[in-house]
Amino acid sequence: MAGESSELKRAGLKVTHPRRQILRLLETTDQKHMTADDIYRALVDRGEEIGLATVYRVLSQFEAAHLVRKHLFDDGTGRSQQACYELDEGDHHDHMVCLETGEVVEFFDEAIEKRQEEIAGEHGFEIIDHSMVLYVRPKKD
Repeated sequence: MAGESSELKRAGLKVTHPRRQILRLLETTDQKHMTADDIYRALVDRGEEIGLATVYRVLSQFEAAHLVRKHLFDDGTGRSQQACYELDEGDHHDHMVCLETGEVVEFFDEAIEKRQEEIAGEHGFEIIDHSMVLYVRPKKD
């Protein structure tokens, strides 16, 4: 519990039960990319009485404090994109999203990163931030 409290304090957030529980869940879950609904259901399954509106509010606060990163991934169903959250651990990585299973895979490739810098430079720009998402499906044999 002390770990969550110090993280919240370091981010300038008051330590509250909902914030502590949501941060603990994100730090301990095997599912690295979760929607607010996923987080809400996981908390309910743990016996927590935290409302969905509170989950959304806390996630917005965590995003503003750089504790989480928010992504909008298309799941290939034609539904509108749903926000997905992951802990902001300070490292850059890109994502692949499987359109058949919804699985999100993180990857990092130095050659891709270098080429992006070169392309931006060729056009007279420097990259401040970027996000790359590859939408994939399993190869057919």
